[in-house]
Amino acid sequence: MINYLEYFKKNLKNLKDDGNYRIFADLEKLAGNFPKALNYKENSVSEVIVWCSNDYLGMSQNKIVLESMIQALNKVGAGSGGTRNISGTNHYHVLLERELCYLHQKESALLFNSGYLANQATLSTLGKKLPECIFFSDEKNHASIIQGMKNSGAKKIIFKHNDLNDLEKNLKKYSEHSSKVIAFESVYSMDGDFSPIREICYLAKKYNAITFLDEVHAVGIYGQRGAGVAERDGVMDQVDIVQGTLAKAFGVIGGYITGKKDTIDFIRSFASGFIFTTSLPPCIAAGAYASIRHLKFSSSERQSLFKVVKDLKKSLKKNNIPFIDNDSHIIPVIIGDPLLCKKASQILLDNFQVYVQPINYPTVPKGKERLRITASPQHTPRMIKNLVKALCFVFENLNIKKAA
Repeated sequence: MINYLEYFKKNLKNLKDDGNYRIFADLEKLAGNFPKALNYKENSVSEVIVWCSNDYLGMSQNKIVLESMIQALNKVGAGSGGTRNISGTNHYHVLLERELCYLHQKESALLFNSGYLANQATLSTLGKKLPECIFFSDEKNHASIIQGMKNSGAKKIIFKHNDLNDLEKNLKKYSEHSSKVIAFESVYSMDGDFSPIREICYLAKKYNAITFLDEVHAVGIYGQRGAGVAERDGVMDQVDIVQGTLAKAFGVIGGYITGKKDTIDFIRSFASGFIFTTSLPPCIAAGAYASIRHLKFSSSERQSLFKVVKDLKKSLKKNNIPFIDNDSHIIPVIIGDPLLCKKASQILLDNFQVYVQPINYPTVPKGKERLRITASPQHTPRMIKNLVKALCFVFENLNIKKAA
């Protein structure tokens, strides 16, 4: 007979021995002082600078967003009170979905409680319901995309990352298949590289496939109005389903999809992950609505972000700190060893009050462990200087190989 607790302990020990056991930092963000936060330890509290937040533009502390949430909270209360079908559709949800249509220039939009759920529910529904559906998935797609396809039970073909030739070769092989869905991202969160959206859409049209584009790390940041890379590249009209999040650059929580009216209505009508979930609190929808509208007309946050990113990359290069530069806002500093990566993160936190979470397997391949650094408009030149100085100390004291 299996001893369940012993089994759990053994597997947890293996994670720890491999350096892949996750430890959460107990943080308290300081509204109005982001990226500063309080770090709670067992017997102490200290102030740290956060360099790994997905709150890319600091919108979680934007006064317009906060005031909108407070007004909604006072007006309609905390929770929505039900699923969207049973009393849980508040007018704030309707306004937000309408705004998302405007943002992505699509006919319809649908809210989910997270970006993960939006991917999982939408893709699993497409895979289950479309006749003889087959997915074509970029090899670096997010876990939520992978899980959605897996849950559907449909066939999945993985094509090499951003490799148009490999994608077309596979599409040709299944050209007679009834239904085909190409799932990919605009900005890949671990390497910060962009996908060739226009070319993938061309192949989709050529082989009668539909495109599912994950823009979670792009919305709010790229494009003239913050609609993402598809807007920046002028191809929003060519993408069938755009999926995004409200939890990163927009600073709140939640996910969504946008597309043609009948496409979105199909997901709304058949996705169990949407149908049977209590809807987002109305105050969250109000905050997201305010954030999206603000960033549609304000470019100062985006401009400030990329100024900080440019200055930080310049300083890293000057000090031979190895990082992947794909011209995006994501800066992966490569360590290449799970135990060293954890040690590096701990030294940064304990000795320099700099918080950067280590990224190890299975989030990234073994041997590609890294510190994933993300800047914000609120990071100052002094903060950049202190971060790079701390990284230099870590690389030298842990004998981590620097860039040539």
